[in-house]
Amino acid sequence: MSARILFSLILLLAACAPRGDITIAPEAAGVGHVERIYIATNRTPDGRGQEQVSFGRVDVSVPPERQPGSITYPRRGARPDPRRDFLVSEFVRYPRPRDFRADLRHAIAARPAGDRDVVLFVHGYNNTFAEGLYRFAQLEHDLSLPGVPLHFSWPSRGQPLAYAADRETILYSRDALESSIDIATDAGAGKVILVAHSMGAALLMESLRQMAIGGKRQTLDRIGGVVLLSPDINVDLFRMQAKAIRRLPQPFVIFTSGRDRALSLSALISAEEVRLGSLTDAAPVADLPVTLVDVGAFSTGDGHFNVATSPALLQILSQAQELNQKFSLDASGGLGPLTRATLHAERAAQIVISPAF
Repeated sequence: MSARILFSLILLLAACAPRGDITIAPEAAGVGHVERIYIATNRTPDGRGQEQVSFGRVDVSVPPERQPGSITYPRRGARPDPRRDFLVSEFVRYPRPRDFRADLRHAIAARPAGDRDVVLFVHGYNNTFAEGLYRFAQLEHDLSLPGVPLHFSWPSRGQPLAYAADRETILYSRDALESSIDIATDAGAGKVILVAHSMGAALLMESLRQMAIGGKRQTLDRIGGVVLLSPDINVDLFRMQAKAIRRLPQPFVIFTSGRDRALSLSALISAEEVRLGSLTDAAPVADLPVTLVDVGAFSTGDGHFNVATSPALLQILSQAQELNQKFSLDASGGLGPLTRATLHAERAAQIVISPAF
């Protein structure tokens, strides 16, 4: 592959997320729907990495005049419009980890019984802090996710040509994510649900593997489910990670698409046929207790984040009780049908979701 072609391919991978910055506008709280997101990050204020984890709480105003799946930032030089733009109405930084733990514990206890889980989201490659935060807020709003939202923000360079650098960054972010998972499980949550997108899924799997090797089985057993969205992971590496973890948290759901152009380019750069998130057949992971959900029929743009960006798929997921409540107890106090099926699966299951015409 020539350097020119490789350069062009990497530029196309920039489609992982739109560009965006934090814009603080307290007045937005009176216009949009506020999603309160708790933050754990090993980013420094200038976006670089650090060993220790810092904590915060951000109120994101989701504008009322928008299409599901969309995120709109204020135009450069223009006045922010809380009716159309994603904005931050309040940003709180915690000076000490114990202050964060206390606030998170209070937020969990304030929720209704049966809805006291923590949903921890890990963003993907080429994401600034603002982009990962706003994307999670958008998912929270459009899918009405249960539990208290906690966003782990790792120091992605936020640059399309930094793909290799981001791959290395996730390796030194493993300890920080593990620490964040520890805090979430110790804060009194019913369960901790882990959701990761793209390269963030590789970081999550590495952290879970590290926890298993370190003998942290008690913490792993507090994880109530894992969702990998378009995971940018080598299939054989995923199998090795899963074997090291031994008992994968259940349910364990992988959203895939054979029309994911970003993962196709990632596979090409890696000299592979396919990445985990572009599998259309469960055979390569058939011996693992995982569920593949093929959403390729809802491809939009580069097809790399259909779960977040496709209005049609968002509508289906938000209305389908088996998927929307896959980690929750149903009204009768028992496990939902998809949860039961996945918990008892000895081999990989596969679900294909198609539009209804």
